[in-house]
Amino acid sequence: MNVRNCRYCGRLFNHVVGPAICPLCREEREKKFQEVKKYIQDHRLASINDVSQDCEVEVNQIHQWIREERLQFAEDSPIRVACEKCGTMIRAGVYCDNCKNEMANNLSSAYKKAAPPLPEKKKQTAERDRMRFLDR
Repeated sequence: MNVRNCRYCGRLFNHVVGPAICPLCREEREKKFQEVKKYIQDHRLASINDVSQDCEVEVNQIHQWIREERLQFAEDSPIRVACEKCGTMIRAGVYCDNCKNEMANNLSSAYKKAAPPLPEKKKQTAERDRMRFLDR
């Protein structure tokens, strides 16, 4: 059994998988997420600071939900996060579409099959290059 302390409240709980958060705190975070999601739907032009203050959620938590692609914003929304590779402002995720495509192309080119090696030409062995055995 893997017992850990919750990183938010400090309670002991049986940790199975995922972040070290107890079930009560996880449930509370999910309620906050639903509250933030509803707030964003009702207030499309709200800034991230407005969302944070009105919903009493940390800005970092909102950024995490955006990175996890749980929150997405309309085109006219001022809320954006920077692509982790190039810095372009995006609505959700970690990387912009250009960086995703570039990384996919780099990965696929790394797995391309190498050309089969050409068979080596057999050298003609001269009489003097052969192995000799001594008769006993």
